[in-house]
Amino acid sequence: MNYSMHLLLALATLPDAPTDRAGAADPDAAALDDVLAAALQPLRQLVEDFRRQPVSPAATHAFEQQLHEALRGVGRTLVQWTYNRLEPADVHALPTHVRFEAGPYTRLTAKTPQNAWTVFGAIRLWRAGYRPSDKGGDPTIFPLARGRGLMHGASPALAGRVGQLVAEAGMAQQRALTRLRQEYGVGWGVKKLRQLTAALSAAVAEQRPEAQAERLLGWLAEASAGTGPHKPVLSAGRDGINLGVRVKGGRLFEVATTGTVSVLDRRGRRLGTVYLAYTPESGQGAMSRALTGLLREVLCRWQGPLPRLCYVTDAGDNETTYYEQVLRRFRHPRTGEGLEWIRVVDYYHASERVWAMGELLFGKGQRSAAWVRKMQRWLLRPGGADRVLHSAAALRERYGLRGKKRAAFQRAYRYLRDRMAYLRYADYRRWGVPLGSGVTEAGCKTVYAQRLKLSGMSWGKAGAQTILDLRVVVLSGVWDEAYARVLEGSEQAQVRGQRAPHEKRAGKAA
Repeated sequence: MNYSMHLLLALATLPDAPTDRAGAADPDAAALDDVLAAALQPLRQLVEDFRRQPVSPAATHAFEQQLHEALRGVGRTLVQWTYNRLEPADVHALPTHVRFEAGPYTRLTAKTPQNAWTVFGAIRLWRAGYRPSDKGGDPTIFPLARGRGLMHGASPALAGRVGQLVAEAGMAQQRALTRLRQEYGVGWGVKKLRQLTAALSAAVAEQRPEAQAERLLGWLAEASAGTGPHKPVLSAGRDGINLGVRVKGGRLFEVATTGTVSVLDRRGRRLGTVYLAYTPESGQGAMSRALTGLLREVLCRWQGPLPRLCYVTDAGDNETTYYEQVLRRFRHPRTGEGLEWIRVVDYYHASERVWAMGELLFGKGQRSAAWVRKMQRWLLRPGGADRVLHSAAALRERYGLRGKKRAAFQRAYRYLRDRMAYLRYADYRRWGVPLGSGVTEAGCKTVYAQRLKLSGMSWGKAGAQTILDLRVVVLSGVWDEAYARVLEGSEQAQVRGQRAPHEKRAGKAA
């Protein structure tokens, strides 16, 4: 039974708070007033002490720091007081038996304490527990902890902030722990941080596709409502980056992958991008499945005119294989009609081959640079790739390249020749389609280099994927939506009260 995925255990329905015929307030209100009065007294004393002393920058600095800590203390006191009154103090007021996930559970005879962490710091939570009646090995469940949504002892508010924190660029493990101590008074160790991060990452990863699809649909609606000479564009891309992963005996560098899906408006402006990322895997199957699933979901739910579809990458093996085996065969998920994906080989990768040919023909210097710049302009014109190849072939024969130079020239030449159908940059401009895969290549640096490739970092594949699943949700701008879905999904867990034959009905499960 996974504690992090079941955040709601309904308690027995209890009578409303006692009131008299005149509708008197909850009797706990007086107790709350006392708690508030005691909590606010240190704040009053801080203010009075500050006002008595000469004003200075040092005194002001100290006052604000002390006030911040005191306010956090007030919040901690109120949260602890409130949460400990969410279930009756007397465990016998709760049902003796409940059912959860089709299994019977029996109430323990006394409450037990738990240290819990909130955005105000640590609190002490006293909660009633239910042990599996059949002693089948499942852990004891605690309605109060589950009802509050504790994830490895962290409240939903704190867990959400931890997820965003560990996904930040440059957020090494010890730095994250330091920030948690400074900002939330949470004194965790590495083990607790990793447990929470892993549970949170798994939960958010389940909600990522839906949240990203909703964001893309919103951008498509915005693009369709705009004005301009082009159709809206749904652009997909993927690229690889070397990532060192731990193996027996050391570290092995393998290719991890980043995927992107962007929406461009009728003026060719990119409205936004969502990201995917996966650790090294033979064949990159996880990336292919995730990217295909996201595209399929968006196209299935989009009700407007079909946007222009394009796939912009370099000409790597995995990128090409995905186009040939998936996108060329892609059918509309709702109508079953075949879809035309415009394949674009990145302009800048094509330019690199032109530079290679220029330097082999002329050597490094002004002559090669002048020829390359001219060829780059030609690439952007109708029939440009063909004109570049004709010029290069004529110069090759004129200068009589031989041996290794000729072989290197031929590799660059074949790169362009074999991909001429995907180098139609003049058409792409006319259609409002991106010429380059810069957003995807930049995504590799943003997703991986700024978080996973810092000095001294070492990763196993599972740990790296945990961070990646959080990071792509944050970078896609869908954290709030995805995390809200985590919390909403958790509320669906239900527990039914169960009466033993000899006892009176004490209530029913909510």
